[in-house]
Amino acid sequence: VAIFAGGRLGVISAASTSDVQDRLSALELRVQQQEDEITVLKAALADVLRRLTISEDHVASVKKSVPSKGQPGIREAISMSCITNGSGASRKPSHTSSVSIARKETLSSAAKSGTEKKKEKPQGQREKKEDSHSNDQSPQIRASPSPQPSSQPLQIHRQTQESKNSTPTKSIKRPPTAEKSHNSWENSDDTQGEYVKMFMRGRPITMFIPSDVDNYDDIRTELPPEKLKLEWVYGYRGKDCRANVYLLPTGEIVYFIASVVVLFNYEERTQRHYLGHTDCVKCLAIHPDKIRIATGQIAGVDKDGRPLQPHVRVWDSVSLSTLQIIGLGTFERGVGCLDFSKADSGVHLCVIDDSNEHMLTVWDWQKKSKGAEIKTTNEVVLAVEFHPTDANTIITCGKSHIFFWTWSGNSLTRKQGKYEKPKFVQCLTFLGNGDVLTGDSGGVILIWSKTTVEPTPGKGPKGVYQISKQIKAHDGSVRERQKIILWDHDLNPEREIEVPDQYGTIRAVAEGKADQFLVGTSRNFILRGTFNDGFQIEVQGHTDELWGLATHPFKDLLLTCAQDRQVCMWNSVEHRLEWTRLVDEPGHCADFHPSGTVVAIGTHSGRWFVLDAETRDLVSIHTDGNEQLSVMRYSLDGTFLAVGSHDNFIYLYVVSENGRKYSRHGKCTGHSSYITHLDWSPDNKYIMSNSGDYEILYCKYECSHTAEMCPSGAFIHSVYTSLHLLTPNSQSNPPPPSSPWQPPVCSLCP
Repeated sequence: VAIFAGGRLGVISAASTSDVQDRLSALELRVQQQEDEITVLKAALADVLRRLTISEDHVASVKKSVPSKGQPGIREAISMSCITNGSGASRKPSHTSSVSIARKETLSSAAKSGTEKKKEKPQGQREKKEDSHSNDQSPQIRASPSPQPSSQPLQIHRQTQESKNSTPTKSIKRPPTAEKSHNSWENSDDTQGEYVKMFMRGRPITMFIPSDVDNYDDIRTELPPEKLKLEWVYGYRGKDCRANVYLLPTGEIVYFIASVVVLFNYEERTQRHYLGHTDCVKCLAIHPDKIRIATGQIAGVDKDGRPLQPHVRVWDSVSLSTLQIIGLGTFERGVGCLDFSKADSGVHLCVIDDSNEHMLTVWDWQKKSKGAEIKTTNEVVLAVEFHPTDANTIITCGKSHIFFWTWSGNSLTRKQGKYEKPKFVQCLTFLGNGDVLTGDSGGVILIWSKTTVEPTPGKGPKGVYQISKQIKAHDGSVRERQKIILWDHDLNPEREIEVPDQYGTIRAVAEGKADQFLVGTSRNFILRGTFNDGFQIEVQGHTDELWGLATHPFKDLLLTCAQDRQVCMWNSVEHRLEWTRLVDEPGHCADFHPSGTVVAIGTHSGRWFVLDAETRDLVSIHTDGNEQLSVMRYSLDGTFLAVGSHDNFIYLYVVSENGRKYSRHGKCTGHSSYITHLDWSPDNKYIMSNSGDYEILYCKYECSHTAEMCPSGAFIHSVYTSLHLLTPNSQSNPPPPSSPWQPPVCSLCP
């Protein structure tokens, strides 16, 4: 017989707690801003040091070898000003301008000799005459001599930026000398044109307007009136959540993943989505009327870095309209678990947050009024439930505890259940007579009954819960083993079924239609089955962060790869898994060959694989550096592959045999931060790339059939349209800066 000791805890001042939370939020925001500034300073310092080294090397080489008359002009260094981009032909020294702002290029000067050489212009550029002696008012490039290389890594030309702290703004500038020659990779400061400057998170971004555009206003567009509508969500969050799968009277299964609550009709294969949350949902409760639903979310930040407060949303599952938002400014870190009251028809809602003290609050949710608040425990709390027949009783359980709370007005009193403590009390439910059933990590079911008569001396007070029966139900923990047991009203086992190991451990069990039941697992499966027929998969997805996404060039297929090392091929029409394969390392990026026969997958260690898109067989394996690969992109004709890495390089491969043979051909250098995006021009000659510090760089890659290295430092003004990059064509509506809530991958279906 268990004896209970009652105790009363003091209520923490809400005002004091709110003040501490505000101060902590302000400090966290300040620390984040300082970290951003430090990152910018580190990138600027690394860039300055690198450029100083290049300049010193060039000066040393000039002293050893001075070109004679008639030799080809000395190539300019990759350093450029933020206005003048491109390289120039052999020319006499022009006047220079000093650069004193951080993140501007440090340029050395040198005299140039030799005859003027004309180079062929990139297709689409207009003919302009070169005026090497013009007196531009804009900053000029100072030529830095370097030997003419025959085979070197491709150099990416830089667009430099001024360092300002400002809200996102845009400006357009036109240099006074508009008619300048930009006919070859040797052009220099006379290669000038209009550019657009904007600021993202305080960083200036300079984007040159395509040379075939006479008036920038002609290409500026407003946001289109059409809006994207979410069609389908793959996956379910069961890895770190519990009791989050239910069947609604509409025949829909309700569950959540990320910030979306999904209502899935498995018979009609349709989904509806509640999209009211601003960050990841962690818990879910169904109102006694089976129509209204409460969901709780964690704290986060918006696209501008402002904190998003954890809260609970109560919404209508038929209309998907929000009925009430509860707890803004009250909860800390997130909402861990919640439940509607049953005895009073769901008037009240109890919530436990994810703070260190796991605060329990009781709300009249329709009035948004908080009735009571108290600290529960410093240990993990896994479940909270109102008693179905006693509106004043709330039960919580978790690590090494079960508490019975009595709610009276604005106060809560606690009585602790006494028993031989397992590591966790993982779940609880109720019998028809009001008894409480708990399942623990020792595989034991405990039945707690409320005393109704005066106890014998020393056996505890009247009206408390004590253990009336104990059943050894499982060899392992209840809900942590892959076995489901059906019990009769006398708690005798009737039937059981095993859940295959491949699906993981059981996180949620719910009644389905007729004799069916629903099971949510730790490997993010939702299964539907019966004791006679077994299980069938209704929902599945990755079990860790998803980083890579690629769409098939002409079929309704998409491929994903994630930290769980799974590579999955999905049918985007039927919304089903075609195949999956486990690779050696977590996947971070992917791209299909234009033929659709193979797909390349980059990992976090620098290794990348090529898989057959039909058989999933391994076709090829390569390694570039030892850091995470962030983007892979085949050229449009499938003859080249560019691999962007966190080591700031873009590795280039020649592709043959329809995507089954790869030979390393070089790499593009020049970025001062990790590569985030890259894309090929339609003629397969140019690569445009973005980096973690929002740089926009270009690389010219013209190669013959013998795959010889091209001259480095080729720059283009004619920027092609890209679906993935920050460009002059996309700058009117730039992508939001990186933040924890932002999805890291996106692609378009054919």
